[in-house]
Amino acid sequence: MDKFTVLTAIAAPLPEANIDTDKIIPARFLKTTKRSGLGVHAFDGMRYNPDGSEKPDFVLNQEPYRKAGILITYDNLGCGSSREHAPWALLDFGIRCVIAPSFADIFFNNCFKNGIVPIQLPREICDMLMDDARLGANGRLTVDLERQVVIRPDGAEIGFEIDPLRKHLLLEGLDDIGQTLQHEGAIGTFETARQQAQPWQTRIVID
Repeated sequence: MDKFTVLTAIAAPLPEANIDTDKIIPARFLKTTKRSGLGVHAFDGMRYNPDGSEKPDFVLNQEPYRKAGILITYDNLGCGSSREHAPWALLDFGIRCVIAPSFADIFFNNCFKNGIVPIQLPREICDMLMDDARLGANGRLTVDLERQVVIRPDGAEIGFEIDPLRKHLLLEGLDDIGQTLQHEGAIGTFETARQQAQPWQTRIVID
């Protein structure tokens, strides 16, 4: 997982509430177990017409938001099914931070596990940031995770809360496996001691 320290990026305003995971990545694209290649299908039903052509009024089909690294929406982002493909699709598109007044719990947790920072801010603050985002390339936002602030284009700073452990894991680029591997030495020592204490156990190796 890539480290998240400071992100300065174009922010895409998507002023909708209750965007569920099926909107983020429709069920027909869930056949893959790979985290790559889903970005093109992110918000598929909102981005494309039935014939596959782009809907020009959808924000991520517009310049400069095709290169957005931050997404700003309204309440209950990521509701619906628990599919982890939703943050995979956002990340593959290029989104590293999502800002909303509230999130569905499982989606919120899955964001952290995949290197996306979900920031919860009041609705009126989200409205302010959407106004900034509508400036396009001139309205880039900065997310400083270490300092826990969102910096607006005019330099004003907005603080946000984040769990200390999750913050540490994001700063270090550690997912669940990476976190476990930090203790690889201790795990190896334990396994060696366990095998020595139980010499009667036989390891079976199958070629």
